[in-house]
Amino acid sequence: MPVAPLSQKEIEGRLADLPGWSVDTDRLTRTYRLASHFAATAMIVHIAQVQEELDHHSDLTLGYNTVSLTVNTHSVGGAITELDFRLAHRVEDLAPGHGAS
Repeated sequence: MPVAPLSQKEIEGRLADLPGWSVDTDRLTRTYRLASHFAATAMIVHIAQVQEELDHHSDLTLGYNTVSLTVNTHSVGGAITELDFRLAHRVEDLAPGHGAS
């Protein structure tokens, strides 16, 4: 399914449903804090499974007890698309199960 870049107004409207997420230039970003390195690693694996399901892969960074995501759509020149928000919502849905805040 082809995707198109979202306008700034569309991005701002969709961000309202994603507390903790922000826009950094041309990408969505979010950092989660977890109880331990093991919990953060488990969350990374779970996110990777969702990325495979959606065929949409973000940059993931694993810290001692943090997971950071940077999301944009490379196939449209690195812009933010509906696909990025779909991934962000899926990550938000799984985060509580890992104790992420």
